[in-house]
This record gives sequence, C-alpha cells and structure tokens, in this order.
Amino acid sequence: MKIRRRTLLSAAPGLALGGALAGISPALAAPAALTGDTVLKPRSGRAPRIVICGGGWGGLTAARYLKAELPDAEVILLERNPFFWSAPFSNKWLIDVVDTGFLVHDMQRPANRYGYTLVQCEVTGIERDRKIVRTSKGNVDYDFLILSGGIRDAWDVWFGDDQAAIDHTRTHYASAYIPQGQMLGLKDRIRSFQGGTIVMTLPPPPHRCPPSPYERACLMAWHFKTNNIPARIVILDPKPQAAPIGEGYRTAFRELYPDIITHVPNARVKEVDPFNKRIMTEAGDFDFDDAIFMPPHQAAEMVFHADLIGTDAEGRPTGWADMHPRLYHANSDDSVYIVGDSMGAISPHFGHYPKSAHVANYIAKIVAKNIGERVRGQEVVARLPDNLCYMLVNGDPREAISVEFTYELGPDDLVHQTQIDIDVRTPDLMEEDFGWINGMFDDFVRV
Repeated sequence: MKIRRRTLLSAAPGLALGGALAGISPALAAPAALTGDTVLKPRSGRAPRIVICGGGWGGLTAARYLKAELPDAEVILLERNPFFWSAPFSNKWLIDVVDTGFLVHDMQRPANRYGYTLVQCEVTGIERDRKIVRTSKGNVDYDFLILSGGIRDAWDVWFGDDQAAIDHTRTHYASAYIPQGQMLGLKDRIRSFQGGTIVMTLPPPPHRCPPSPYERACLMAWHFKTNNIPARIVILDPKPQAAPIGEGYRTAFRELYPDIITHVPNARVKEVDPFNKRIMTEAGDFDFDDAIFMPPHQAAEMVFHADLIGTDAEGRPTGWADMHPRLYHANSDDSVYIVGDSMGAISPHFGHYPKSAHVANYIAKIVAKNIGERVRGQEVVARLPDNLCYMLVNGDPREAISVEFTYELGPDDLVHQTQIDIDVRTPDLMEEDFGWINGMFDDFVRV
C-alpha cells in the first residue's frame, strides 16, 4: 500500500488566521545539516525516555500526564504542525459559533509548563528493532514509544495509484477531517457557495468521530437556510441508518431542514469521478456542484511506518493498529503504545472505541499511568475509558444533542459497551458542550 504524507497546516487563499497565532512560538530548530545518523536529541542521563509521535488530543495529554507520573523521565513530543488546532468544535467554527482563537493553541506553552520537550518535525520512519524514530530533523531513540497520529485519508481505496484524481479531490473536495489548511478552505467554500447540490460522503465504520458528519450537514444547512441560499445537501451514508444519535438527527433533518438535507442510507461508494462531478454508489449515482468527500479512514501513516497494522481472519490488513485491547500496547511490541484514533478493535461485542477526542484524552491518561507503573516496577492495571460527544444541530437557537458511552468488563472477560443517545435537542446541551471542551483545553493545552 502506498502511503502519502500529510502536509503542514497552512492558510488557504482568501483566509487568514490573523491574531489567533500571535505569540505562538516555533519548536526546536532543525540541525544545520542532516545525515542518516543525525541525532535529534542526545540522551541527557539515565532517566527513561518516552517519545510521543503526534501532538493532538492524545499526544499532548500523554506528554502532560507522563511528566506527572514520572517527573524525572525524558518525555519528547514530536509534532509536524506549528500549533494545535482542535477538531472538536471545528464544525461550530464553520458557522462562527466560536472564532479561530478558540480552536488554535500554542503547544510550546504547555511543554514549558509541564516540562516535556516539543520538537516540530515530520516522522519519516520507525525502527522498532533499534528503538529509533527517524524524523526530518534527525533520529531519536526511546525506551517507550507512543503513536498518537490520528487518521489518514485512504484516498487510494477509491483511486488506487491515480495521483491526478487524488490530488484533484483533495484540492477541491477535501472533508478537512485532518485539521490543517483544508479547514480554512472548507469554510471559504461554504461561505462562497451560491446554490446547487453538495454531496457529502461518510466513510464506512470505523471512522473519526462518527456523529460529527451529520452535525456538519446540519450546520451547513442552517447557514444556507439563514442566508436564503438555494442549496441541497445529499448525505451518502454506507450505514443502513444515521447513527449514533440517529433519532435526534432524523428529527433535525425532518423538522429543521426538510428542503435542504437528504439522507441516503446504504450508499457505499463504488466509484468517484471528481473531474466530471459524479459519484456512483450502491444506492444510486449522483451529480454534484460541490462535495465534501470523506474516503475510508485508516490509522495514521506512522502506524504503517512501524509495521503495526493488524490483519483480519483472512489475513487482509485491517487498516488499524494491532494492539492489546486493554493495555493499549502493540501485540508484537510492548514498548510501543497506540493512543487515539489509530487504535485497533477492542471487543467483538462492539468493535472499536469511538474515534473521538474524548477517548484519545482518556486513553492517553491510562497509558501514562501504565507506563509509570512499569517504570516503577508496579503491577500494571488495565483500565477502561468512557466517551461523551455533543453535536450542535441548530444555529438559532443553539440546540444540541449528545451521545454517551460507558464500558465495563463482562463475565466473558471482554469489554462491553453501553450507549445512551440524548435525541431531544436543547440549549442546555450546548452549554454542557462548552463546559466539556473548556475543561478539556484546561486539562492539556491551555495554560
């Protein structure tokens, strides 16, 4: 499988981040000259070294809590982007419920506050036999490694090696589910849309933040409705019905946006022609004026670099990490942990944990505790997370719905999931959502 690297977060034409980036400082500078043996950061002593690849919700949380668990440990966080951009609340940002400064945060400040090292670089390879991470700024060795790179858009599942189709689709119809310049481009596209049909695809499960594409459709529809833009949004969903929070979304589609949103179930993508603006699915073929294309999601490229992708019963790659379902390290290498969206299946009862920021934050704390227990020679305790998601469906009044997941170990020694959908939209849930995200930001990035 050919892996393509993501690009750095950069502003799209016509939009600027403005004052949101004021005071954000660059991370460690690159060496003057690089060779295959360039050392990114020499060891400073005999303390254990933990390297974290990926500075999103999971990676930043892991760094902060590892220093709390192991104050003397050398914790190094590797992140390609110059600043943190939150995917949660980005749908609200699209319709100006929050501004850019609410989503964007400096990563150097929490590094200074909690005492870990932040390096802005690209992870280019992982040599597990030598316990080395190769980066665009040199090599760094580790005792423990945490992979927290999120997802990759698997365009090759749709287009194979047709790079022209991949590039055209990524440029014109990207979903922006990997926070970067695409977010700015998507907001510009929504603002400038004058009317017609927008097709939105959902990836087959599992994928990042399952309820959020429906939220995006609702908020786009609210924008079009409020501004009298003659738009139609067609949601092509591979599932038989909208889920999770299915009844809440169906009610919102029916009561708030009946003339704008059309939800098409069982619409697994068969072929995409981005040049002629046509998509073929198992539920029919559709022409479009604009599109938000979410191809299948897979684990971040770094998990492929580390050769830790799992296989199914037939020996086919799953696209997700092969990992212990309760201790979160790789099955083949217990010095490597996977945190967040790249994680593999947890239980035959429900498959994967929701690929959400809440779960990434929670698992990062668990992994920090487990590594601390191992370094101190204590018994490692298997712990379970929970999950909570709020989704805004109406812009005025601001009304949200939500879903909660709890987990417990069953008598069969497998993890069981309980899902609670809150389908009735209320302003109170929107207030809870603000409380949730402000608490999260205060936990790991806002200092």
